[in-house]
Amino acid sequence: MVGMRRGTHGRSPRERGTRERSTRGARGAALVAVTAAVALAAGCTSGSGGKDNGRAPEPEPSHTSAPATTGPVLAVKVDNAPEARPQTGLDAADVVYAEPVEGGLSRLMALYATRLPEEVGPVRSARESDLELLRQFDRPTLAFSGAQSKLLPLIEEAPLRAVTPGDAPDAYVRQDDRQAPHNLYLRPGELPAEPAGAGALTTGFTFGKAPEGGRAEPSRTVRYPATSFTFTWSESRDRWLVALDGSPAGAADGEAPAPATVVVQHVTVRASAFRDFRGSNSPYVESVGSGRAEVLRDGRTYDATWTRGTAADGTTFTTRDGAALNFAEGPVWVVFAGGS
Repeated sequence: MVGMRRGTHGRSPRERGTRERSTRGARGAALVAVTAAVALAAGCTSGSGGKDNGRAPEPEPSHTSAPATTGPVLAVKVDNAPEARPQTGLDAADVVYAEPVEGGLSRLMALYATRLPEEVGPVRSARESDLELLRQFDRPTLAFSGAQSKLLPLIEEAPLRAVTPGDAPDAYVRQDDRQAPHNLYLRPGELPAEPAGAGALTTGFTFGKAPEGGRAEPSRTVRYPATSFTFTWSESRDRWLVALDGSPAGAADGEAPAPATVVVQHVTVRASAFRDFRGSNSPYVESVGSGRAEVLRDGRTYDATWTRGTAADGTTFTTRDGAALNFAEGPVWVVFAGGS
């Protein structure tokens, strides 16, 4: 990228390399093996429920089994302030979570498993909610610019690999034509990193044929106090076009993000134990539990119930009759909204 220079700004937690996740690893391997056996026995057609964990970017032939995991999921905290737009690398994300932060604003967490972009950003700081959300993955890599000082010990103890500019200075660059803190970018290829494989996306999502019913809803807006997300269905692209605060989401490099499925997940948002440097409380998103949701796919909206039993589990989405609510093949955006 033109106008870039190396940057090492950011505070780093000490990575705890000795913490092992053998139980989760064994369970993940067993899950892949069981999924493969079921796929071979039943034909593994998308109309019969899709994949139980993870996904490929495009539909796979019906005779293939779930892809093996080759490494950890890469999670990147991405700035969504107006000064940070257009962002880079969101189009390559398998899953994007949108979460509320201080001042009624929002921040994004982009997850990469099937492919890695050349750059992602702007990269910003982590929040307490991120630790619970990331517990569903097997020791993921979390790239972020830093964190509130009292939160750093919790990040050190979390079962993840924390990567800040202090940990991997060669993996971060600053863009000269933007002002800090909205100018820090990650280059995943410098970590080093490689795609983890769709099997690493233990989100609990299922992909396949759309359920019966639903209602036509070509556009949906989710509002936070100081920001908004609008998703408009594009028949020509079979994707939802994203607008941020009423303006189409662009891309500094590559294509603009366009998810195949959008989830509006209603959760409890409460005050956390942490505040920013202005003294504003950081919201905490409770992603474990259950509640209502709306799943947007194919230009229609489906009412759903979400359930996540423990932090180690993915989140399942079911219809009113308790059947799995399949997502459309392709990228997923999950917007956390209040009112569980």
